[in-house]
Amino acid sequence: MIEDLKLPDGLDGRAVRHIAGDVRVRAHRHAELEVNLVVRGTATYLLGERRYELSPGTLTWLFPAQDHILVNQSADHELWWAVFTPELVARIAMAPHTRPLAQDDPVEQFSRRLGAIHSRRLQTLFGEVCAAETRDHALANAGVAYLLTLAWRAFLDSDDVVDSDDVHPSIRTVARVLQADPNAGDLADLARIAGLSPTHLSRLFRAQIGIPLTRYRNQQRLHRFLLAYGNGEHTTALAAAVTAGFGSYAQFYRVFQHETGRTPSTLRANHEDLRLQH
Repeated sequence: MIEDLKLPDGLDGRAVRHIAGDVRVRAHRHAELEVNLVVRGTATYLLGERRYELSPGTLTWLFPAQDHILVNQSADHELWWAVFTPELVARIAMAPHTRPLAQDDPVEQFSRRLGAIHSRRLQTLFGEVCAAETRDHALANAGVAYLLTLAWRAFLDSDDVVDSDDVHPSIRTVARVLQADPNAGDLADLARIAGLSPTHLSRLFRAQIGIPLTRYRNQQRLHRFLLAYGNGEHTTALAAAVTAGFGSYAQFYRVFQHETGRTPSTLRANHEDLRLQH
């Protein structure tokens, strides 16, 4: 799914802090180059046909043609992500060592663990770029360009490569089916699509994705709910929950609280905090 990140006019990119509970549950890609730095906790990235296990200090590059989704986040998981416009990347990626940044889907592995000094330095810069966005676009753009250059240099200087694993084709198929329609059949139906027994599908899905199939399905429903609800001015939480495929408000309430750590009553008051992550 190609997403428009709707960067503010005049900005060459942005930096955002993500914590467990922010909703980021749908595979997507975008025209902008992205980099993630894990601050604490653990999570799993599904990147195309590969799976990466993330831990503190992991720096991961995500390229424009690569579908990606963050799943299986620990309760204390926190990371910074930043995106950079194609125009900025083209200006930066002139030297031979930076040219991979301009590719849409390079075949190499682009996830490495940084040492504590590099990680802390980048975390500080992420925070400064984030703060500058609302104060001074010129300052923010200078920071974004420096962040891109410094993060790439930190990546190149690390030799601690994060190995990835192949995701089973049947599991990729089921995940995509549920992304397209969270109510697409029961376990037996999905098992037939996957060509596996229901028991084998359940076990393999959890082993590969890191969460039970039922939870993954509910995460996709929650994504649809947030799209339907928007800022709450044109619909109710109940109507949006039904549209998203939840069988009852009670089910929606449980899922919402489990995935965000908050209750639906906070929706209007905290609309900006409960925004869909890109």
